[in-house]
Amino acid sequence: MGSGSAEGRSGAAVMTSAMLKALANPLRRRIINELVRREYARAADLSAALEVPANSLSFHLRVLAEAGLVEEDPDRARDRRDRVWKPVELHALELGTPEQPVADAAAAAAFVALIADEHHELVRRVVTWAPEYTQGRDPVIRGTFEQRNVRLTRAELMQVFEKVSQVFREAEQAHDRDDPDSLFWNIDIVAADETI
Repeated sequence: MGSGSAEGRSGAAVMTSAMLKALANPLRRRIINELVRREYARAADLSAALEVPANSLSFHLRVLAEAGLVEEDPDRARDRRDRVWKPVELHALELGTPEQPVADAAAAAAFVALIADEHHELVRRVVTWAPEYTQGRDPVIRGTFEQRNVRLTRAELMQVFEKVSQVFREAEQAHDRDDPDSLFWNIDIVAADETI
């Protein structure tokens, strides 16, 4: 786990202040998302993909590395000067817990706002595409939206989420990364009880 992060619910890493501050920046969030999608990338390729000057991108990569969120991948570098980066393998990050409350409320609020924006964009993409599928113009499943209402205890809900997380981990481990039909999927799972 990166940068001394502690373990929270279901084995998720509780975010450190450094992680929060790093991910509260919109550009660094874009860098992380692009690295996760690609699995690894040269700094120059990230710079081109995100249309960010190389020197600015390098600075932000260093901040992410210091926070324990990315690391160099020298095995993929072409030579000593080539810098290839990859995300640190953290299966899940948790903002904070009652036992380990968030230390930087402003950074946490900025991070949550970015996550909410990403979620809204994901829903917008699916809602925009859905008529193509439901009206027969696109036979390929490119997204899904499932709404479910259940009555469970909090403990039962946490067990459900742990099982779902385990299914995703197992599917990722079994996945053939060389499969030409392989796609990168954005998946958000949101739940709220009736008290909020």
